[in-house]
Amino acid sequence: MNFEIAAFLVQDGVTVGAVYALLAVALVLVFTVTRIIFIPQGEFVSYGALTLVALNTGRTPNTIWLLVVLALCVWMREAWKLARSEFSWPVVNGMLRDLAMTSGVCAMGYVGASAQLPFAIKALISISIVVLIGTKVYRLVYEPLQSASILVLLIASVGVHLALTGIGLAMFGAEGSRTSPLVDIQANIGALTVTGQSVAIGVSALLAMLALSLFFGRTLEGKALKATAENRLGARLVGIRTVRAGRLALGVAAAIGSASGILLAPLSTIYYDTGFLIGLKGFIAAVIGGMVSYPVAAIGALMIGILESFITFETSALKDVIVFTLILPVLLYRSLSFRDAGQEQSN
Repeated sequence: MNFEIAAFLVQDGVTVGAVYALLAVALVLVFTVTRIIFIPQGEFVSYGALTLVALNTGRTPNTIWLLVVLALCVWMREAWKLARSEFSWPVVNGMLRDLAMTSGVCAMGYVGASAQLPFAIKALISISIVVLIGTKVYRLVYEPLQSASILVLLIASVGVHLALTGIGLAMFGAEGSRTSPLVDIQANIGALTVTGQSVAIGVSALLAMLALSLFFGRTLEGKALKATAENRLGARLVGIRTVRAGRLALGVAAAIGSASGILLAPLSTIYYDTGFLIGLKGFIAAVIGGMVSYPVAAIGALMIGILESFITFETSALKDVIVFTLILPVLLYRSLSFRDAGQEQSN
């Protein structure tokens, strides 16, 4: 291996690691706000990319019909709760707003399949569809379990992952797809060729991190999420609606996941189940950050991407095995640290 090959591998690792970093940040966000280890995060990657593929090829994406079914289930659940209790205008207004938003997004997806729209608009439509799917999944599955233990929430996440994977196979089929690059240019820096798609992924990851930082620090909704993550009970006591915070967290995670899939689709063929492995690598990075630290999780994701790139060059057959083995020393370190903390408290 010479310097040119090493530089290319680092570039490839940073590009893929940026996607892992986005997923890791999303997983940390969902866990800190809702205590959910959100295994289905990877499905948003596949759903976002394959929804965009359908729009680009002039087909109505089947994710629209999934969104309609989920929305009907949510509305029936809300109507049932409303019928069993006193009439509440806030609940009715919420249902009407949800109906208007869902109908608007479905209409845009239906029209966007046949209209000659810019690539960016179709990407935004795809992300919007997946975001609403994510919030509907949270309302149907996780809101009734918001007081459950982490183990119960984990079991629910496994069930949601299996369901979304099966639904993905039914909607998209077993064939994989790619999209055209967002930025189809190349630049030579010495012997290294830098593609526009790699730059787009890196810039998008940095912008997403900056946007999240501003969101948490400057907006009321972001501060509510941050307060919920710090102290859920305390947030309730000061009037923060933790249920709404959970919906917002899942919506942000779905947006990050679908955008990650759209960014990755020009570089790799996306299948209905591709997101699972990608999401697992994001999960390893989140575990490196202790499921609480955004910067450490992002740095861990970049390390995983670079390590994976070098391992693939040497022996692609053991790539996933070695990467997934990284979680063992991290868990061992966390276990020893937790034991030491307990001993200090007992002393």
